[in-house]
Amino acid sequence: MIPAPRWRRHLGWLWLSLMSFTLLMLLIAYQTRWVYPEIHAYFSQAGNLTGQQLATRSRDYLQESLDILLASPVDDDGRDRAHFHLELAYSLFDIGLYRNEYSCTRPSLAALDELKVKLRSGESLLPGDLRHSLLSPIRCLTEIEMHQLDRRSSVTAAFVEDTRRHQGQVLIGSVVIFVLGLAFWWMHERHRRSAERATRESLEWMARALSDPLTGVGNRSALHQDVLASKGQPMGLILIDIDFFKQYNDHLGHPDGDKLLRHLAHLIDETLGRQARLYRMGGDEFAALIDCVDDDVLAGHCERLVKELREAALEHPAHPGSPTVTFSVGAACFIAGQAGFDAGYAAADQALYRVKAGGRDGWQVAEAKVVADSGDLKLERS
Repeated sequence: MIPAPRWRRHLGWLWLSLMSFTLLMLLIAYQTRWVYPEIHAYFSQAGNLTGQQLATRSRDYLQESLDILLASPVDDDGRDRAHFHLELAYSLFDIGLYRNEYSCTRPSLAALDELKVKLRSGESLLPGDLRHSLLSPIRCLTEIEMHQLDRRSSVTAAFVEDTRRHQGQVLIGSVVIFVLGLAFWWMHERHRRSAERATRESLEWMARALSDPLTGVGNRSALHQDVLASKGQPMGLILIDIDFFKQYNDHLGHPDGDKLLRHLAHLIDETLGRQARLYRMGGDEFAALIDCVDDDVLAGHCERLVKELREAALEHPAHPGSPTVTFSVGAACFIAGQAGFDAGYAAADQALYRVKAGGRDGWQVAEAKVVADSGDLKLERS
């Protein structure tokens, strides 16, 4: 089974994290939309248990009517005002809730009906009759008020308990979702760092695969890769051979030979002004790749290499022709590409061979010119 790409796994963990925090926000939004409307509905004055009670208002009107009728003397205007208050009290008293839930409601309403009839007929009313006709409804309304207060207390207690329980659930849910979000995010970060570490290790492995472990410069594979990456560009190839390196190793030992190789790699790099890419081809041979449009530029680089090594005067006790280490250098221009590189490498190698055949400690550039052939660039050598 082929594993999913790293970016998809990372996106999955990130999505889970975002989903967790989104759920947390939705939970908080639900809490806001549930609690605040409930509180508003409970504590608003729109005809619920916490509003001004109808029984209270009806009792106030009956009390006012009683006060009017007990005043002496009671004229027609007083009777009209008392009758008006009775009508208001009656309309607030005569509701289905009170009729169905309180047994005193119907008798009280009947007593009020009798009193209204007497007021309309102009019949004289004795204080005892008034107290009998109004006190009974007032006591009933007071009973309703007390019962409503008890109900209000129980509803308030239930509401508070329900709200507390709901908020506890929201709190626990929020904590769980938050912890899950942090866990998902941590797992995402761990996978991301693991992927970065794997990528870094892969790049390091590739760098090691394309470099010489002794000197740290590129190897033969790196040279081919760089040439192909510059396809179509004019390049210069310099082959550098350490004269009598085997004798140096045999005389001083391989540890000193390794030190010499590292030192010469640094010297070549410094001499070429860090403009060239340096490679070790194996053993005592180095190669340098440099942008080059003509042989004169390449010749200048080769001449400086031989001159700088002579001035460095590195001791070579086993050199048959010189007390110091020397170079044999061959170079050639070519057009980057597989065919051009093969031709350029062969030309530079032949130039190097001619230097060696001529006594070493020198340089030579293969004569070459870049010509156009049917629109394609190619190398033509003499």
